[in-house]
Amino acid sequence: MGDPAGIGPEICAKALTTPEVQVFANCLIIGDSRAMREGLKVAKIPGIEINPVKKVSEAKFTRGTIDVLDLKNVEVARLKVGQLSKAAGKAAVEYIEKAIQLAMDGKIDAIATAPINKEAIHKAGYKFQGHTEILATRTKTKNYAMMFVSDKLWVMLVTTHLPIRDVSKNLDKAKILRTIKLAHETLFKLRGKKPKIGVAGLNPHAGEAGIFGDEEIKIIGPAVNEAKKLGINVKGPISPDAIFYLANIGMFDIVIAMYHDQGLIPLKLLSFNKSVNVTVGLPIIRTSVDHGTGFDIAGKGWANPLSLIEAIKVTAHFARIK
Repeated sequence: MGDPAGIGPEICAKALTTPEVQVFANCLIIGDSRAMREGLKVAKIPGIEINPVKKVSEAKFTRGTIDVLDLKNVEVARLKVGQLSKAAGKAAVEYIEKAIQLAMDGKIDAIATAPINKEAIHKAGYKFQGHTEILATRTKTKNYAMMFVSDKLWVMLVTTHLPIRDVSKNLDKAKILRTIKLAHETLFKLRGKKPKIGVAGLNPHAGEAGIFGDEEIKIIGPAVNEAKKLGINVKGPISPDAIFYLANIGMFDIVIAMYHDQGLIPLKLLSFNKSVNVTVGLPIIRTSVDHGTGFDIAGKGWANPLSLIEAIKVTAHFARIK
């Protein structure tokens, strides 16, 4: 359900009552039934029953009903919608941890997550930078990556939530090679053929032969060459200001970006509210919306559920071909 003080309950209510989602998957909300009732009110969706359950087997999965695995771990009446809250941050992490447990135990097929607030979970005492790090830690996964998919562009990140000043020192040949291999393995499994992979440089003009930086020469290029020796169809490093255009016109199936905003700015420019975050490398399937908790619009009924709808569809699709 995401942060109960954010737009999570509203977009969950909107997404789960759309025929598009109802025919695609049996959805169970892990969160709070009271927050979901408020979400229905905010979304102005009448005639829907909230069915609180204690275990997955109690879910009805029927139209006109939203099943909620109610953890009852936050006092919703005391929360201020649209405001940062330590209690909401703690509850949001516990929703995720419950989902991970159920997925690891085989009780559910996949997870789609509504947004959490990083500052809120830090206030609650957690040191995670976001969903991805929680999932990796709780599943004891070391080799993982964030992949973003949309109808126009697919992107995988080498580094995730880092300050720009820390990106270069967190890049190395092994990490880039692992990401390229993950991209290859993931897309090959999904499509049944070798994907065309483009690797972005870090610096302007991919370093211009070392004039603007040497990461391309010392780190990125060697990783690409090593991947080629493994039979992977990969090219790079390519100038960051050109590679996304090339991918958008079909030259590449996926772009390996060196850092968060390098990959997500072009993705969101092309497919805002329609892109989906997929954590690859985990032993379970997990997708997420590509946006935040929307505290500025929470409680106003304006939140767009499209990204969550796409996340549910993508996670259900991945579960079917697992």
